[in-house]
Amino acid sequence: MKKMLTLAWDVDDVLNDFMRLWFERCWLPKHKGSSLTYENLTENPPHRLLGLSESDYLNSLDAFRLSKNCRNMRPVPEVFSWFKKKGEQFRHIALTARSFHTVPIASRWVLYYFGKWIRSFHFIPAKREGQIIPTYDQSKAEFLHWFEKVDILIDDSGLNIDMARAGGIEGILFPRPWNESKNMSIDEALKALNE
Repeated sequence: MKKMLTLAWDVDDVLNDFMRLWFERCWLPKHKGSSLTYENLTENPPHRLLGLSESDYLNSLDAFRLSKNCRNMRPVPEVFSWFKKKGEQFRHIALTARSFHTVPIASRWVLYYFGKWIRSFHFIPAKREGQIIPTYDQSKAEFLHWFEKVDILIDDSGLNIDMARAGGIEGILFPRPWNESKNMSIDEALKALNE
């Protein structure tokens, strides 16, 4: 029997369009005179481009993560379609980095849309002021090294991909305006999984 590869999927900006929705539904309405577009967010985090402190930016993200707008997000259509066609050919886990108090909503969202395929949800708690929780792993790469089951990481962070590759795990950089794959289509990125 052929071994099934295990894929680790980042949640925000891979399974969903989190940053685009936050930008369009939360930031832009409060900055109507801005000429910035989602495609202009060439840094992540983009707080410098937006004229925000990092703390204000993170607080705004977390508030959006707890909002109805976020809970009602739809999956990225190309990704959801790929799962319906190819999902059963692989094992899947979700691996996200986010503030601890927003994790339950994210896990529910992932299992609601992707629970047929993604049976395991993992997270790296993002540091937030005043939050003290045990730290087992400082990065996704550290978690993946400990977990020892993942063959490929799909993530929008070039740093996460590079760190995973340094640990012997293949990586697919999901195209977003802030990374080197921004000129690749989502379908092209997903096609790499089929190969």
